[in-house]
Amino acid sequence: MRRALAVACFLPLLIPTAVAHAEAAPDDRQQAFAKAAETYQVPESVLLGVSYLGSRWDSHAGQPSNDAGFGPMHLTDAAAFTGSNHHAEGEEDPRGDETRPLAPPSEAPETTEEIPASLRTMEKAAALTGESHETLKTDPAANIRGGAALLADYQKQLGAPLSDDPGQWYGAVARYSGATEYEAAKFFADEVFSVIASGVTRTTDDGQRVTLKPVPDLGKIESWLEKLGLSLPRRDGVECPRSISCEWIPAGYAQLPNNNYGHYDLSDRPNNQKIDYIVIHDMEGYWAPSVRLNQDPRWPGSWHYSVRSSDGHIAQQIKTKDVGWQAGNWYINAKSIGIEHEGFLAEGSTWYTEAMYRTSAKLVRYLAMRHGVPLDRAHIIGHDNVPGTLPTTVRGMHEDPGPFWDWAHYFELMGAPLHQFGGPRSGSIMIKPDFETNKPYFYGCDRKNPSAACPPLPASTVWLRTEPRADAPLVKDIGKHPTGDSLYSVYDHSARATTGQRYAVADRDGDWTAIWYLGQKAWFHNPAANPTAVPSMGLVVTPRPGLKTVPVYGRAYPEQEAYPAGIPYQAVTPLQYTFSEGEKYTLAGPAAAEYYRAVTFDPAPHTVVRGKTKYWQIQFGHRVMFVKADDVRVTFQ
Repeated sequence: MRRALAVACFLPLLIPTAVAHAEAAPDDRQQAFAKAAETYQVPESVLLGVSYLGSRWDSHAGQPSNDAGFGPMHLTDAAAFTGSNHHAEGEEDPRGDETRPLAPPSEAPETTEEIPASLRTMEKAAALTGESHETLKTDPAANIRGGAALLADYQKQLGAPLSDDPGQWYGAVARYSGATEYEAAKFFADEVFSVIASGVTRTTDDGQRVTLKPVPDLGKIESWLEKLGLSLPRRDGVECPRSISCEWIPAGYAQLPNNNYGHYDLSDRPNNQKIDYIVIHDMEGYWAPSVRLNQDPRWPGSWHYSVRSSDGHIAQQIKTKDVGWQAGNWYINAKSIGIEHEGFLAEGSTWYTEAMYRTSAKLVRYLAMRHGVPLDRAHIIGHDNVPGTLPTTVRGMHEDPGPFWDWAHYFELMGAPLHQFGGPRSGSIMIKPDFETNKPYFYGCDRKNPSAACPPLPASTVWLRTEPRADAPLVKDIGKHPTGDSLYSVYDHSARATTGQRYAVADRDGDWTAIWYLGQKAWFHNPAANPTAVPSMGLVVTPRPGLKTVPVYGRAYPEQEAYPAGIPYQAVTPLQYTFSEGEKYTLAGPAAAEYYRAVTFDPAPHTVVRGKTKYWQIQFGHRVMFVKADDVRVTFQ
């Protein structure tokens, strides 16, 4: 992951937060869909449904998706196609076990390849409409015309009629996904037709009100799909729900020179250890090159699932019983499943497609139900929520999927919406700004101009300040910035709280609310007319009477007496933060005192060391952390 860029601090209030442009009427986009549908003889419901699966009708300020798609119709223009992956960047050791550090690769595997057709649909749309690439990227109406022209062209190539019956367009819709796999194309088409059947209304990121009226008795002529000649991927025992497209592409596992091996560990979960977490990542790269990196045992990092952006297709690469080297913390790795999503945290301020959100949410719900993982933000966590293991590793931890991941929508798709619990004066709150209208200032999205402001795009985070005023400094994170200030960089989470995270209230002052955060009061703007948090009563912890401070940890390892002969003791080392009397932090539940000893290619000697020490998991800052149960008192507020 690229590190936060060191630039001079300045107040975001002095930076323009919107690109100047003529205000569009709130029904312009609806009219654009109707006109394009009429021009190209595509049923308006089909055009709206396809667009919803790509972008939910948003324009995204002309910025590309994580699959190089632009505008409401997600027209792709992958001129900057890259094979990078964030496991290759930054200081984090993905295995997260300092007793056996991973060396970075001497060189990245070759990933140069021809850009796939699915990432070049804008070329065809430009040829069909006569519009320039720039116009198709930045003008939503032109973009919608381009998508309509593509759908009509696909329909003609299939030999299907330009019919008013949406069911006749099933094959063209499937082809629009760009998938080369039968199940992936079918999943995309089925999701589009599900949206058409149920209908939907929403206001887009730029204030456009769009409605897709439900189509009753909607039929699907699936025989058109057979004419696409798509491949059938391997499903060799994949651990996925049948309703999504999922194939088995095994990660590399091999004995390497000098008694090394790569690049994951065999295990027997959940028989030997319960899976407690599902970790959400983005790849900082495109799907195919990243999948190939996971197939190379020399590559220092691995994960269980890879999710493609355009159609939500999934590659399972490691069995869930085994341990991926994915989160930079061996305790979390041993008890989690890692899911990588095609895309970039911020390069070009990329956004995540609806198709990917939907298939990923179905996968997460399936895995959570199978392994008893709570569907909350303390257990469905981002890579950016995983703590460092030691004071020395805190600074280098990764920060994906970043502020542009829509956690509230993701949990809605899981069937576990983030609801409030309690009244307006509850002692705990859950961060929950309105994603579409919440557009905080960031810089660092443009690699060529790293100090420039990012385009104003929807985000799931709020800034945390030292005082209840908009020009107050950001709170500090002594682990991330031992001698400096937090940054407004998109790559710096030091002074941010994110949707779904629960915090104990420290104070209130008018439209401002303070939470306990990394040992300090952290203020965020939370006006009653447009709240950025909701009440969330629950258990909190505070230092046990008589203790001035309590240590916090990045892992819940057993006490020394628990280790059998032949297995070295793993020190339980506090992090650099201070948890002082009077402070309160929300409690997520118990954390098992465990250490998985797995340092050999042969899994026979692998051992789970279990201790008697009781730990609690708490929301201490942006990342989760742990405290010993004997050090704290638990109350409800």
